[in-house]
Amino acid sequence: MSDTATMHIDGASRGNPGPASYAVVLARPGEPVVEEADVIGKATNNVAEYTALVQGLELAAELGVKKLAVFSDSELMVKQMNGEYKVKHPDMIPLYQEAKQLLAAFEKFTITHVRREQNKRADEIGNDALDGRPRKRGQDPGEPGVLAPGVSSVKPAAPTPSVTTTDATVRADALVILQSAAQAWATQGLKAVPVEAVWEQLWSVLEDGHVLKKKKAK
Repeated sequence: MSDTATMHIDGASRGNPGPASYAVVLARPGEPVVEEADVIGKATNNVAEYTALVQGLELAAELGVKKLAVFSDSELMVKQMNGEYKVKHPDMIPLYQEAKQLLAAFEKFTITHVRREQNKRADEIGNDALDGRPRKRGQDPGEPGVLAPGVSSVKPAAPTPSVTTTDATVRADALVILQSAAQAWATQGLKAVPVEAVWEQLWSVLEDGHVLKKKKAK
């Protein structure tokens, strides 16, 4: 039996930025699944995703996990954590640095991008938290308010104060995404990086930079 724990994480923001939450589903070999989800105030989707990672790493370390495989549907964050993209957005840099520091607690760590349908449980409890049904740290999914052995109740990571994003920052982030995709296509072919994935990453950058304008209904 594998001695590697698996962790699915998700971040959600209704409004982007807007009311946000994070969610963690941690499965350890031979142990009950631990679920955690809570609100973090007003934040962007990317900040919520990073908060989920930070909270998940803290939870796993607290429970003594040494080998951890993380799965997230945020391709941007996964590529940043794997060193494929640089983190330039001021709201995400502190959370990225905190996540990197937390990795010292693990002997082995991987983070992999998965499709949203492969991350359903984390998405579900994250939305539950936004609807007023949070799962506090260590709470047994079947017994609200009961903490799992060895786990203390902690507050979720506070969202980083919002910083005005300049057009130059948005442009720089978008160029990093396009340059990385272009390099992958040039060396490995068009199948190396799906066009749809590149578009999702660009869309996320544009949303966080507040440069998208919604059409008004006539």
